[in-house]
Amino acid sequence: MSTNPTLIRTAATARRVLQQLGHDRRSVALMLIVPSVLLTLFKYVYTGNIHLFDQIGPQLLGIFPFIIMFLVTSVTMVRERTSGTLERLLTTPLARGELIAGYAIAFGAAALVQALVTSAVALGPLGMTVTSSWVILVFAVLDALLGTALGLLMSAFATTEFQAVQFMPAIVLPQLLLCGLLNPRDQMSSVLRWISDVLPLSYVTDAFTRARTVSGLDATMWRDIGILLGCLIAALLLASTTLRRRSP
Repeated sequence: MSTNPTLIRTAATARRVLQQLGHDRRSVALMLIVPSVLLTLFKYVYTGNIHLFDQIGPQLLGIFPFIIMFLVTSVTMVRERTSGTLERLLTTPLARGELIAGYAIAFGAAALVQALVTSAVALGPLGMTVTSSWVILVFAVLDALLGTALGLLMSAFATTEFQAVQFMPAIVLPQLLLCGLLNPRDQMSSVLRWISDVLPLSYVTDAFTRARTVSGLDATMWRDIGILLGCLIAALLLASTTLRRRSP
């Protein structure tokens, strides 16, 4: 039985990226350790108000992986571009879709491990109280994957790693302010509420809020999953269209 060449090339790309990530200890530490450290810091900053951690902690469990995966993915992709690696790959039979799929699988695997580690720390040693811990894990993974997809997309518009970092305030901070973490979305002005309705991080925050009190996935959460998957796929498709050779 012959193996699909597309699957072989995609898997080879994913394996190469994972090997590179494995050799970059600082990126591994950023992805696996920093979210848990930030959650721990948040818990003990408000050690006198444990209910605040149970109220806001689940949302942060989704926001921290989103931010870090966006940062790591976008910087890594820009590094691949500026080093000439992508340029060389695009001269091979490897298609743009296969290339993006390989990167998405590699960073998606990293996002999955990150979400598992962070969720285990939050629900275990930190004692975060939620009704549906497995729902929290599902949305933590989806949120980290979304950060990966947006990082792949935005890396196409940066020419240096510093520019990739500069995109974070433009892409992440508006979502952070409007997602409902600082103020419930139904209490915002109509204009801000309409803007928040098109920002994917809003649906992550809504899902984490509901998971505190709702057992299992209800209809609203399934809607949130559909929206997040749609945003993720759209970002990956757009990322593949922006992948161009930069030399004639």
